[in-house]
Amino acid sequence: MRDTTSELLTRSPRAIDVARAAGVSAATVSRAFNEPDKVQPHVRQRVIAAAEALGWLPHGAGSALARRRSLIAGALIPTLANGIFAAHVAALQETFAREGISLIVSVSNHDPAQAMRDVQAMLTRGVEAIAVVGEDFGDAIFDLMTARKVPYVVTHGFSAESRHPTIGIDNFQTFQEITQYLLRLGHRTIGMIAPTQKNNSRVTARVAGVRTALAEMGLAIRPQHFCEGPWSIQFGRESLRAILAADGPRPTAIICGNDQIAFGVLTEAHMQGIAVPEELSIIGFDDDPISAHTTPPLSTVNIDRTLMGQLSAQYLLAQLQGGTPALPPPMTATLIPRGSTGAVHP
Repeated sequence: MRDTTSELLTRSPRAIDVARAAGVSAATVSRAFNEPDKVQPHVRQRVIAAAEALGWLPHGAGSALARRRSLIAGALIPTLANGIFAAHVAALQETFAREGISLIVSVSNHDPAQAMRDVQAMLTRGVEAIAVVGEDFGDAIFDLMTARKVPYVVTHGFSAESRHPTIGIDNFQTFQEITQYLLRLGHRTIGMIAPTQKNNSRVTARVAGVRTALAEMGLAIRPQHFCEGPWSIQFGRESLRAILAADGPRPTAIICGNDQIAFGVLTEAHMQGIAVPEELSIIGFDDDPISAHTTPPLSTVNIDRTLMGQLSAQYLLAQLQGGTPALPPPMTATLIPRGSTGAVHP
């Protein structure tokens, strides 16, 4: 006897429900996910659409289901364009590998829809735990992991107010401290060049930290001294040119959202004949290996992303072993003053 609509609403959807909704056999549903090359594309799309509408996901491989282990973990990162995530992923992989668990990595490109597709694909393959960079994907993606009883952790930002387990630095506090460092050097007209804040709450917290530190001194970033865009050397150069061309006093210091932007600002300052740090102090973020070798060496902030990856994997492994681990405290971000920052010259 077929299930009634009311019965479907009171139990979890099954493969047979997807088959009925898509007008195919249960075997075709299985092949659509496990052997997609054996299913015509338009049929597979119909099956996937039916599965999404019903909120159904297949279990992992049969062997994994039989032993209730897939020995696979997942990592969702926002981009491959920035090497800062490499050390984090490498540490995740190494720590999981010691326990016989392989790591698969997906890239969301800061797109919540892509992130959802990536997580669905991971769950389809039976991943046991997932480390996610940032929490800018909406509730649905985390509700899905929770519903499937897959432990997860949000990395690269610690927030005591978050409803998710988080491991990383306090981005607000870190950029507040960067600003206070420049204020102690006597800077009062400070600009900022940041990566885009869209779908990136970490950057939003950093901008807020700068603004708060300035407000505590009765100061603010002038609108013409704030730029937001791609995290690239070219954007750093273009932004400094725009700031220098604007009306009003020039900033004596620029806070950059990462070292790539700072490299661009430093390059453009040289091209414009601006002495660093005598006329303009520049500070980056990430401690890129190149930052110690620029002229002058770039002041920046170091985060131990290897440790972040290790802590994240250890937290997830403890959950997989049936424990209820406590989250580690916020990680320390280390300010590294170098030759690109200095006291304001009268």
